[in-house]
Amino acid sequence: MTKLSVNINKIATLRNSRGGDVPSVVQFAKDVQRFGAEGITIHPRPDERHIRYQDVYDLKSEVTTEFNIEGNPIPKFIDMVLEVKPTQVTLVPDAEDAITSNAGWDTVKHKDFLIDVIKEFKNNDIRTSIFVDPDLHQIEGAKVTGTDRIELYTEAYAHQFSLGNKDGIKPYMECAGLANTLGLGINAGHDLSLDNIKYFKENITGLLEVSIGHALISESLYLGAKNVIKMYLDKLK
Repeated sequence: MTKLSVNINKIATLRNSRGGDVPSVVQFAKDVQRFGAEGITIHPRPDERHIRYQDVYDLKSEVTTEFNIEGNPIPKFIDMVLEVKPTQVTLVPDAEDAITSNAGWDTVKHKDFLIDVIKEFKNNDIRTSIFVDPDLHQIEGAKVTGTDRIELYTEAYAHQFSLGNKDGIKPYMECAGLANTLGLGINAGHDLSLDNIKYFKENITGLLEVSIGHALISESLYLGAKNVIKMYLDKLK
């Protein structure tokens, strides 16, 4: 069964829009774990427009499942991850002004940088994952860095699926096949939803974990978080 990690950035966005601590990101994390989620994902950005760095420390003792921290490995981010020591760190090459992550790493161009950063995290017993586009060349490059896993950037799949083009899964199937051959674990995330997750899961061999935030939180507004978590878990079996 593929693990479901819930990205709670949108809860922080809602909180920050009003000030105070409503809704509480810590309480939401505790609740979705109680509902069955198998991990919590957060993505603190330098401007702290949603998850704040203090949230990372507040969540540390409350995440009893897998704690996945995503982000661009700038010095402040690296120091924070080394102090908190989550289950997994996912390296994402997002620009500071990006609304959301919109591209994977060029694992060939940034090979030396990624090797150094990943070595530091792994020396501290933190599992590493690299956010990558569904490109065979980038999967091969990821292997060279020493990363434990890749996270497939699934926006293109989700867009094609919404158009009724199920062939959009093919590049992901090819990349998953190569990753399995190379011994890389496979995660996935971005624009996955209740509509498209089952088909993705059924076609990606060795899918270990999906990280879902925007769609899951939006769906929860209509259906309730407890119901939505169960629906995802059923589709990921």
